[in-house]
Amino acid sequence: MEQNIGNAFDHRDTLHFFRRWWRLLAIVFVVAAIVSAAVAWLIKPYYKSSAVIFPTSSNRISKAIMDYHYSLDFMDYGIERDCEYAIQILSSKRMQQAVCDHFNLMEHYAIPEGPHRQFKLEKQYRSNITVKRTEFLGVEIGVLDQDPEWAAMIANYMAAMYDTLCHEIHHDRAVGAAEAMNSVCAQLEHEIDSLSQLPQTSWRTKLISDKCEQLADLQTRCTQVNVDRDLEVSYKYSVDQAVVADKKAYPKRMLIVLAGSLGAVVVCIFGLLIFCPVKKED
Repeated sequence: MEQNIGNAFDHRDTLHFFRRWWRLLAIVFVVAAIVSAAVAWLIKPYYKSSAVIFPTSSNRISKAIMDYHYSLDFMDYGIERDCEYAIQILSSKRMQQAVCDHFNLMEHYAIPEGPHRQFKLEKQYRSNITVKRTEFLGVEIGVLDQDPEWAAMIANYMAAMYDTLCHEIHHDRAVGAAEAMNSVCAQLEHEIDSLSQLPQTSWRTKLISDKCEQLADLQTRCTQVNVDRDLEVSYKYSVDQAVVADKKAYPKRMLIVLAGSLGAVVVCIFGLLIFCPVKKED
């Protein structure tokens, strides 16, 4: 019997193994290919549509319009921070709820009645809808669906809904700020009126002047907040709208057949090596 010396490897056992079992391996490969093909054809195809947006700068619009000393331009493309904000909003529960309600995804995804129905809907939603950053600080909204028209409609709806949610967020913040500023303005006006009733002195004049300056500055800021609250503008640039796909994105049937066939052969080889070990020749 030959011995292996150093790195020299004797392939005779391997060749003997395949000469002995090649018919079985061929049968396993063919059967696995047929079964994998049948399984692949049973899988319903999914189509993908994508919309790409560039978030605008999150600079305050009112300051860009009303303050000529303000150096930043709200018409600029957003920076990395604005891109992350956009991804967070598009991935939020508010966006998910809006999409699910608008398209009645509970029925569209055929989520059955029973416990954990909402959890199953969210899992399906997260599986079919993705939001990710592009290479150049854009945001891609990708939607998979068995109906190609629905995939395009959902992606375009999310891109449009992004403006609505941004406006709601800014509006809610501006309303709270305006209420606080109006309260302070009223207090300053009351203090100025009270000081006006006092006898004429230099310190009274100085105090009234200071408070009038504070009131004027606060009223200017309040006006800016009201502009931010009431002005509806787009918070994005639409680069690519989603279109109806004419080719499925999933499944890749050829890969399924190939992986299933080769996997079955590999499992068969391991089984033969374990239960029918090669007998070494003398």
